[in-house]
Amino acid sequence: AATAPRIPPTRLALHHFDTSYSLQLKDLWPSVRSALLCEQKYGALLNNFASIDHVTQELELLSASDFVSDGPRKAQRWGAAAGGAEGGESGSQEVSGEGRTATEAEMVTQAETSPPLGASVSSNIKCYTFPRGDITRFRPARPDILGLFSYYLLDAASLLPVLALDVQPDDFVLDLCAAPGGKTLALLQTGVCGHLAANDVSISRTKRLYQILHNYVPKEIRETVRVTSYDARNWGQLEGGTFHKVLVDVPCTTDRHSVMEDDNNIFHKRRTTERQMLPLLQLQLLMAGILATKPGGEVVYSTCSLSPLQNEHVVERAVEIAAAQFNISIHLEDLSHFRTLFQDTFSFFPECRLGELVLPHLTANFGPMYFCKLRRL
Repeated sequence: AATAPRIPPTRLALHHFDTSYSLQLKDLWPSVRSALLCEQKYGALLNNFASIDHVTQELELLSASDFVSDGPRKAQRWGAAAGGAEGGESGSQEVSGEGRTATEAEMVTQAETSPPLGASVSSNIKCYTFPRGDITRFRPARPDILGLFSYYLLDAASLLPVLALDVQPDDFVLDLCAAPGGKTLALLQTGVCGHLAANDVSISRTKRLYQILHNYVPKEIRETVRVTSYDARNWGQLEGGTFHKVLVDVPCTTDRHSVMEDDNNIFHKRRTTERQMLPLLQLQLLMAGILATKPGGEVVYSTCSLSPLQNEHVVERAVEIAAAQFNISIHLEDLSHFRTLFQDTFSFFPECRLGELVLPHLTANFGPMYFCKLRRL
């Protein structure tokens, strides 16, 4: 044992993914695999609390654009070009076509029609990305005269769960697994949260959340955010039926990190049991999020993994448990309009059974990001 070569966790992860994801993604896996092993693409989440007029001009001169506002405009043009055909009525599992590959041309054909009525995204969130195939890097953000940084660099796909949550004015919002804080910051950018609670069980990660709030949010605003470090699995007992919107962005295999970084890699042999228990932890966290919502409230569940065991299967099991053990009926919302709105920015997996899944692609190397929206009836 002492002389046997040690297999690095990144290689173990890649072997695991080759075995499982090749069956799931079929012909798409080689391109997704290549993208996972290449440099990740980022977006610049504009900080509405800072002075950003000159920043937007600089970014636009570099050919970056706000994908959040661009999406609906482009979708309307595509809808008009298609002769005003009605769109968005086929569920997220009813996409026609065979033998798909994740090329840009095919992504366009997956959703040519305008989004359904009522399909909205928060116009207050602005995130600049470079066009498909453009691998330009954003330079580090600079603080304004008040010391607030102008933008936060993140995987732009990680904003999709926040947009899917669709926070409305005066909503009570819970970010159940908030650290390191990118999604919490995005929730604050909506400017409409009536109350925002940000929780993470890790004290060290919560410190990172505090630092982000300090760097990006004025004191009078960040003092309204309630930051806690509870075990989120118990939140349903702590504050059940309290929130209008709950974001459950759970710990997962973090697929891109797992194939790129040996440090803190969940595929390390010492973490085998922890990795195997992830779906159970994810289920417990999603159930806590469901129990924390008011009747009529909504939960968005998200991971940065391609794994159906961590994605659709967790959602399906949570719906079963909610009905059987708590007499709570859950409606799974159709998010297929996200493919229509943002097909120019992201590559979506057309065969995701529940929710939506962003696939890494060399021309749009965001994700993976899975997100699914549940409404408590």
